[in-house]
Amino acid sequence: MPLDEHPDKPEAVVDAQAEAAGGPVSPVARRADDPDIALDVDRLIEQTGGRPGSFDARLVREMIQTALKLIPDGRDTGEIKLLTNSVKELRYAFRVFHKFRVPHKVTIFGSARTPEDHPDFKACVEFGRLMAEAGWMSITGAGLGIMKAGHVGPGREASFGVAIRLPFETTANSVIAGDEKLINFRYFFTRKLMFVSQAEAVALFPGGFGTLDEAYEALTLVQTGKSTPMPIVMIEGEGGDYWKSWDHWVRTQLLARGWISPEDPAIYYLAKNARDAAEHIIRFYRNYHSSRYVRDQFVIRLNRALRAEDVAKLENDFRVLLKTGGIEQVFRPLEGEDDHQQLPRLRFHHTKHKYGLVRSLIDRINSLDPA
Repeated sequence: MPLDEHPDKPEAVVDAQAEAAGGPVSPVARRADDPDIALDVDRLIEQTGGRPGSFDARLVREMIQTALKLIPDGRDTGEIKLLTNSVKELRYAFRVFHKFRVPHKVTIFGSARTPEDHPDFKACVEFGRLMAEAGWMSITGAGLGIMKAGHVGPGREASFGVAIRLPFETTANSVIAGDEKLINFRYFFTRKLMFVSQAEAVALFPGGFGTLDEAYEALTLVQTGKSTPMPIVMIEGEGGDYWKSWDHWVRTQLLARGWISPEDPAIYYLAKNARDAAEHIIRFYRNYHSSRYVRDQFVIRLNRALRAEDVAKLENDFRVLLKTGGIEQVFRPLEGEDDHQQLPRLRFHHTKHKYGLVRSLIDRINSLDPA
């Protein structure tokens, strides 16, 4: 477990453990968390527009101090270069995506080798077009095959390209090439972070090692609660059995052996066709809007309030998810929430287990008529 994920330990204890883990530092160096250095950093933050004392200013200070600690730590040039380039890549990517933050986005994964006359390519074009008609934007790796199909369907205006610099894939596809929404990444891990963090759904088409890596990444993040719940749909062209075969393997080799929990297959959905996949994603946001943790409470924001009797039935049917207490519907944001304040909410103390069942809870919420 990362050091910043110890909820029961004071922050000072976690920081001390982090410092001890790295071993001794140069005895002549001043510590980056020295009060005088912290004041200097705070002045820099204020001079660049930061609000003194705000939570965001504190986070930026910690990031700067972490960077300064690399010097007395004696980190080598390669490690410093990796950290620097990673932060620069992420900062630029966040900046680009922020300009288009309102529309929902779906990330599309699939093989770069899929021919344009293949049923999978045609299905992906249709899927992207349907999502664009519903007001969504599509994110792909900007290459050929399924990545190009995911841009052909919605068109350039509704497409994002998240490209990786590889010696054998050097150019973006003709749909997204030269667009401001094309972002080039040096590292797979920063690129994958943007794929998942900027999307409200993931669509998977057949592919090779890279596609399966991205598929398992998305599934694992949702399964472990490291990503907010989102629909993960698996699609292929007419006559294909790629995902049916994969699902059979999951159930006979993973589920039957106990390597995944009985509720985990609910995390993904095998779509009948492109239209079924698009409808499944759109239906996921019928009543459900978004979710987050506020301290130890799981908060589900709703597009529309639910009837009291339906909330009571949810509490009874999904009691295994409750650590203590019940499910409460509230009509105001919780302390610490500063976005979507007008939306009604469900809140409960979550066990932080069985995220596949959380997905089932959301499906049930979406099946309910509003109050």
